[in-house]
Amino acid sequence: MSVPRWLKAIKDALAVPDNKGKVVYQVATVDSQNVPHARTQVNRGFIIPKSSPHLPLLVSSSDVRAPKVVQMLSNSAVELCWWMEGSQDQFRLLAKANIIPPPDSRLKTITSSLQGFSITALDEAGEESEDEGDRLGTDGKYDWEKKRREVFEGMKPAMRASWCAPVAPGSPISSYDEPSKWPREVPNLEDLKTDEDRKNYETALSNFAMVVFEPFKIDWVQLGEQPNRRTEFIRKGSADVVHWEEQIVAP
Repeated sequence: MSVPRWLKAIKDALAVPDNKGKVVYQVATVDSQNVPHARTQVNRGFIIPKSSPHLPLLVSSSDVRAPKVVQMLSNSAVELCWWMEGSQDQFRLLAKANIIPPPDSRLKTITSSLQGFSITALDEAGEESEDEGDRLGTDGKYDWEKKRREVFEGMKPAMRASWCAPVAPGSPISSYDEPSKWPREVPNLEDLKTDEDRKNYETALSNFAMVVFEPFKIDWVQLGEQPNRRTEFIRKGSADVVHWEEQIVAP
């Protein structure tokens, strides 16, 4: 099977010049008290299973100490809303969230068994962009720690520094000026020169969690078309045979 049409639509929309930089979406979760929470997250790429390109994952990130991590672990069902103003496209994705924390995190035992059709496909054949030998971890499965580090290294130094905060996101602080005392940049691994650089790098990496979303329903609205168009894509089937059903619906 090939990459699903909804993913091609997302990539085509991202390629529109007026959509440059539109790599953020809103992610909604529900906490243990059934209270909804929404926040903006950055899409950091896609993972396409080599043997199952029709089962892509979206990649994002979080501070491992953030409340949304606990929310996603207690209820992995989330919804993403991605608005691309330049082309007037809206994508709403119902998905299952998986958290990939640092190896020494207290959450590691909770997340040791990642689940989902896409996860299984990656364990069997790896990622499209990798050679066969590059995908294996010590357990013979897809190397999620390698991917976590790759995503971390792909960020800008200023963004990487956001994981150096000495307190968890949402914690009380003394003033708006307090964060000015925290590291402003964390260089790439090959650019580390001082002990402080190395300490900050390790701190940021130890707080960095990768989040992968496995979509199972997509609602695509094309407001740039007249009349407006709306299409739903629903994943159907079992672990052996999975396919996407497409339905035109009223805008």
